[in-house]
Amino acid sequence: MPDTKKTSHTSSTYRDAGVDIDAGNRLVELIKPLAKTTLRSGADTELGGFGGLFDLKAAGFIDPILVAANDGVGTKLKVAIEANIHNTVGIDLVAMCVNDLIVQGAEPLFFLDYFATGKLETPIAADVIEGIAEGCKRAGCALIGGETAEMPGMYAPGEYDLAGFSVGAAERGHLLPKSDIHSGDILVGVSSNGLHSNGFSLVRHIVKKSGLSYDAPAPFDTTRNLGQALLEPTRIYVKPVIEALRQNCEIKAIAHITGGGLIENIPRVLANGWIANIDLESFSPPAVFKWLAQTGNIEKLELLRTFNCGIGLVLCCSAAGVEKITALFEKHGETVQQIGTLVNSGDKNNPARVDVTGQLKFG
Repeated sequence: MPDTKKTSHTSSTYRDAGVDIDAGNRLVELIKPLAKTTLRSGADTELGGFGGLFDLKAAGFIDPILVAANDGVGTKLKVAIEANIHNTVGIDLVAMCVNDLIVQGAEPLFFLDYFATGKLETPIAADVIEGIAEGCKRAGCALIGGETAEMPGMYAPGEYDLAGFSVGAAERGHLLPKSDIHSGDILVGVSSNGLHSNGFSLVRHIVKKSGLSYDAPAPFDTTRNLGQALLEPTRIYVKPVIEALRQNCEIKAIAHITGGGLIENIPRVLANGWIANIDLESFSPPAVFKWLAQTGNIEKLELLRTFNCGIGLVLCCSAAGVEKITALFEKHGETVQQIGTLVNSGDKNNPARVDVTGQLKFG
């Protein structure tokens, strides 16, 4: 029998499969001017090559140790997508990486991003990357490259994912934490401006429980709707920290308060046997935390282990350095307060821990 099947002679294209190369090229052209605004000493190449270049010598380093960090924004992206606000999560992406670098004493040098979606919507992607460029400017690091991946079938319509990668450097011998931590050293808390980028799975659960939409007025902020308030971007602490380290403000260790909160992040920079005594009444969490605690009926320990509760960074320093640190950070527009002290239990077999006293004083 002859084969009666008809064979199509229509040419297949990548666009037929859901990938629009031309849209990707248009996005690259939109990104190039944004990347140029982030150039700094050591980085002067344009986007478009197979890799980004950085000259450590031109950046002023003599004997540097490189420090690398990568992170994402987590389910805060779901809030951005549902609220249709895309120009701030890029700042969060940069912040989560560069704040991890500075706590090790490293100056952030450059940043690369990864943006993945099922179908590339150029205006949305451009908004996201505009935020990334803004974050890089705030951090003083160069946006030297990235990847835009259009992957049909991998993401639901309208959804996207983000990842960020940053590299910093410190001169040999200047990394944190230092070894000269002593009992009586002071813990200085640098205020957060809200949730930053942690705990959003619980946040979204509570928003659903509340019955509010993201375009409804925020119950804790009369100036914005709920989506705008929850998407307040993570503070970037690079410039005051780097200046404080250069001015020898006697900083011995720094903890970035991300997932795990004060309870789990401070011990990450302390050796066994150390106890961080935190007075919860020494600072006031932003109003969003009160709303979450009350609406979600969240117990104190759960709140402290899930959210930053108003402290984005904790500096360990000598008592003599507190005044100088306070003045320097306030000059940069930050709010700081002494939140506790360190004591040594004398038992090197016990992991470092945080002990809290008092109750959180919600504003």
